Amino acid sequence: MAEKIFILDFGSQYTQLIARVTRELNIYCEIIPYHQPIDFTPDVMGVILSGSPCSVNEKDAPEVNIPMLLNKVPVLGICYGAQLTAKMYGGVVNKSNKREYGRAQLKISQPSTILKNISNNSQVWMSHSDSIQELPANFTIIAHTESIPVAAFENKAGQNPIYGLQFHPEVFHSKEGKNILKNFLLEICQCQADWTPAHFITQTVQELKKKIGEGRVVMALSGGVDSTVAATLIHKAIGNRLHGIFVDNGVLRKNEFEQVLADYKEIGLNVMGIDAQQFFYDALAGKTAPEEKRKAIGRSFIEIFDRESHKLTGIDFLGQGTIYPDVIESVSVHGPSVTIKSHHNVGGLPETMNLALVEPLRLLFKDEVRRIGAELELPAHMLSRHPFPGPGLAIRILGEVTADKVRLLQEADEVYISALKKFNLYDEVWQAGAILLPVKSVGVMGDERTYEYTIALRAVTSVDGMTADWAQLPYDFLAFVSNEIINTVKGINRVVYDISSKPPATIEWE
Repeated sequence: MAEKIFILDFGSQYTQLIARVTRELNIYCEIIPYHQPIDFTPDVMGVILSGSPCSVNEKDAPEVNIPMLLNKVPVLGICYGAQLTAKMYGGVVNKSNKREYGRAQLKISQPSTILKNISNNSQVWMSHSDSIQELPANFTIIAHTESIPVAAFENKAGQNPIYGLQFHPEVFHSKEGKNILKNFLLEICQCQADWTPAHFITQTVQELKKKIGEGRVVMALSGGVDSTVAATLIHKAIGNRLHGIFVDNGVLRKNEFEQVLADYKEIGLNVMGIDAQQFFYDALAGKTAPEEKRKAIGRSFIEIFDRESHKLTGIDFLGQGTIYPDVIESVSVHGPSVTIKSHHNVGGLPETMNLALVEPLRLLFKDEVRRIGAELELPAHMLSRHPFPGPGLAIRILGEVTADKVRLLQEADEVYISALKKFNLYDEVWQAGAILLPVKSVGVMGDERTYEYTIALRAVTSVDGMTADWAQLPYDFLAFVSNEIINTVKGINRVVYDISSKPPATIEWE
């Protein structure tokens, strides 16, 4: 059984970063809402209390029974978690005389295990308006900054030690923050750090065999990283009792349907390809609003998937490529209510299917999925594939979607993506694609005037898609792509480059 760390989420924007750093240290962890009861099985090694946008002095400030946690395992409070600890044990927390946001220099007051090998004046990242004014009895200050007297504290008087950090060790700007967390997890919680991709695969395949038994699984595949890795794990457990369905919705990239099916065949997956282009074009006819197009594609996919699934017999389970951010977002930290988030590859399936879910990646982040895929020896081009929207090119064609417009965009997009690979830029950007604008302009080709469409090129850098900067692609590359598109794609005579960041813009145009 893998060791486990629980991260209690009080609503901080940085909570997922705590989990990422913990996983990078090869230690398994789960994020749970602060109000969710904890099952303290023997594999639970410690608890981390996250930050929060709340103040501990608010009337309905979120709380957790910290003394109960300490009876079981060591505890680390970060920012709000540290302030809640101080207040709960009798300390004083008030508004700071001087707010502290951004970089600060951590000055070590006395040696502590959690600050082992951390340099004095190490840069840390602050983000708080409250400060701990007085520590409870038996609590000791172990670090301060120029304006914050209690930047870190400890109490080792009880059955298990508790530590508090006023700063955020999980963020990039805390230069030695990862080492501080490592000290807590390895030195204090005594974790073995043996949660590796190979360990995950072995454990997951065993669990899938046990759950599925002699049953059969149907799964919608998209060619993307998440669904491909999930399907490979399921296939490793049950072989051809996994039935994959890959639907050509008419708005895939050029030759993508054939290429993805060939890839699936190469890695041994049992996948059926369904050509439903005209079905989707009919559903999209006359629709121009982005949400209308998304819903038309979602409904059409459900209908096709449901129809094809019912042609199979003995299906007991539905496989999905749900990943951890989807799971976290579906659970509110502000109350016991749970909102189910439809997985983007499925879009909400009919209740009449009545199948049990199989989601082997539901506890992994995107970068971890790629690591698992690499361990499974999946082709590199499948693992490095850029994210691609569920509605496909339909939301990269502004206005009504027609077969002719899809063809234009596919040709231009093929030139763009191929050039990114040729110039060794594909892996330098997080996502790239071409957008067909509902704008025609005058051009000159030879001695003739043209009146044709405009293509916008989009490329962004990002970590998880929550925020993104426009990629500063070289001018000579953009000139090459523009020239290639205009010269080879009849119907396009102008190319522009989108230099908007997210926020305020979005990555996709619709």
